[in-house]
Amino acid sequence: MSGIGVLGAGLAVLGVGLGIGRIGGSAMEGIARQPEAADKIQTAMIVAAALIEGAGLFAIASTFWA
Repeated sequence: MSGIGVLGAGLAVLGVGLGIGRIGGSAMEGIARQPEAADKIQTAMIVAAALIEGAGLFAIASTFWA
């Protein structure tokens, strides 16, 4: 893996971490404001986190060919 690939993988990991952290924080805030909607918020949070993690994994895997 070249230096550019390592940089790209690092940026992908950073972006995924920030994205999932923001989703989790927003979900906790939403549940605190509306506890009766916790099930719907949690389901949406898990789906969004899985999509972000999948995109991040694709980005990290694509750096092996960079």
